[in-house]
Amino acid sequence: MSGAFTVSCIQFTSARDYEPNIRVVSDLVRRARDGGADFVMTPENTGLTEPVGKLRREKARDEANHPVLAALREVAQETGVWLLIGSLAVDLSREPGTAGGEHRLANRSYLVDPGGAVVAHYDKIHMFDVDLAGGESYRESNAFRPGGRAVLAETPWGVLGMTVCYDLRFPHLYRTLAQAGADFLAIPSAFTVPTGKAHWHVLLRARAIENGCFVFAPAQWGEHAEGRRTYGHSLIVDPWGEVLADAGEGVGIVSARIDLAAIAKARRMVPSLQYDRPFTEPALAARPLAAE
Repeated sequence: MSGAFTVSCIQFTSARDYEPNIRVVSDLVRRARDGGADFVMTPENTGLTEPVGKLRREKARDEANHPVLAALREVAQETGVWLLIGSLAVDLSREPGTAGGEHRLANRSYLVDPGGAVVAHYDKIHMFDVDLAGGESYRESNAFRPGGRAVLAETPWGVLGMTVCYDLRFPHLYRTLAQAGADFLAIPSAFTVPTGKAHWHVLLRARAIENGCFVFAPAQWGEHAEGRRTYGHSLIVDPWGEVLADAGEGVGIVSARIDLAAIAKARRMVPSLQYDRPFTEPALAARPLAAE
């Protein structure tokens, strides 16, 4: 772990095709770098937001031929930044271990170094399968194959734990990452407006506090194809749970200077990561019969 650094989270409204997103994100990465960023992060669904399943499958590309991954690797090399590509829909049909003829996708996040090399990738583990009160319904598992592996990656400043969006609601994943050495937690997201208003800030602050980690959460914002709306409010949170930067609404960049000493300070003040204890799983006690 060495020195302080500046992290920037990009917030934008992903379109349903690759080229507009490549143009917008590439420009925002360059702007972030011009503003002093060392590490730039983009939201979930950076490649596209295509709500129609058939079209999503048709548009998906395998890793070797993905236009967004190729373009953003070039931008990382051009600008000299570390770049987290929040997630892309990646066609798994040609990957080893995928059943013949199966056409399922991964919701895959990439960490790219300043030379344009992919340092690590992570496939989103927890699928967003929910029915919201306002009538919105999502079945991410219909399109995507869940990942099965937690991922840590080395950066020049410390160890990054990679996650994506709905993972945020599963705190055991973050504790596992922190106890395995994570200093920073990446949570690129595309939160809906109802769940964002209710839970976004408190969950991100909780993950930072519980684990004594910085949390970096670049987010989608605005109205996408077919009327889907995302919440925005890209956040950078310190290990004590203080919000260092909040992008609010709109397209743009939010940045913060990261003081690495804050990690050790928070963990020294509340050293809970060291004191997990084993316990017996609960058994539901038999309920007494109602009085007759």
